[in-house]
Amino acid sequence: MRQVIFVILLVTVIASGQSSFEKGEKFYNQEKFSQAKPLLESFFKQNPTHSKTKEYLGDIAAYYKDWDAAMTYYKDLVEENPNNADFNFKYGGSLGMKAKSINKMRAITYISDIKTYLGRATELNPRHIEAHWAMVELYMQLPAIFGGSEKMSLKCANQLLKISPVDGHLALGYIAEYNNNPNEAEKHYKKAISIGDSPHTYEKLANFYETKTNQPKKAIETREISLEKHKRNNLNYQIGKVSAIYNVELQKGLTYLKIFLENYSGKDILPKEWAYYRIAQIYKHLGEKEEAESWINKALSLKSDFKEAKEEKKMIRSL
Repeated sequence: MRQVIFVILLVTVIASGQSSFEKGEKFYNQEKFSQAKPLLESFFKQNPTHSKTKEYLGDIAAYYKDWDAAMTYYKDLVEENPNNADFNFKYGGSLGMKAKSINKMRAITYISDIKTYLGRATELNPRHIEAHWAMVELYMQLPAIFGGSEKMSLKCANQLLKISPVDGHLALGYIAEYNNNPNEAEKHYKKAISIGDSPHTYEKLANFYETKTNQPKKAIETREISLEKHKRNNLNYQIGKVSAIYNVELQKGLTYLKIFLENYSGKDILPKEWAYYRIAQIYKHLGEKEEAESWINKALSLKSDFKEAKEEKKMIRSL
């Protein structure tokens, strides 16, 4: 009888553990990381060698920029699976992000390992696009004294060009942008669009116009083309945001922001209050104080500690 009870309890525990993992994995795949984390942690306590759980927890830690935790999970995965390109890339990447978050003297101690693990990822999988991208950025951003090299960055970008022409041109555009060569950067970003025609390629060019060359109208035009082709609601917000920040195409900005709100759904990552905030900014630019204050109050009603909205309200009241 005792043996029967023991077996029943054992099966119950195992089933509970499996359910915990399956539920956690479902939330993870839905990018509901705050709900996935406790379930996966619970499963991991009972199954500390389960690689997939370890990887999920590392990814969640990375999402929350908890680089120490991410490094711990990924390091274990690399030690257990040294020939796995993804694990090498994730460990090298988390080391890189940790190095960016600390002072330069401490960051120096990470450089050798970052190069080792990212390099190993590209050796194990020569078509690992993310690892090649990380190498492009690493060599471009590092000072020469610590192993930085534009020549090496260009070499990585040209390797990427062979694997994925779209990513290769984006990488070459990034290098040109980093070197303050806007004409060359624009050429490569446009080439990436002509090949890939994806939302990501359009966003790279639009962001370049917006933040690097101070051409907000071109940023709006680029996103309008992308919106026409790809029908993504967030682009309505992005167009309105540029209008609000740079005080251009104000009526167009209002139209797109209101379309964003009309089409808003659970798929939209950006909270509604940001759209209300941008609409208030546009009405402020138009000198319509009452409308501006009405919309900024809507933003604050959804998020009372919205710092930017509080500052905007002060400016609106001073009109």
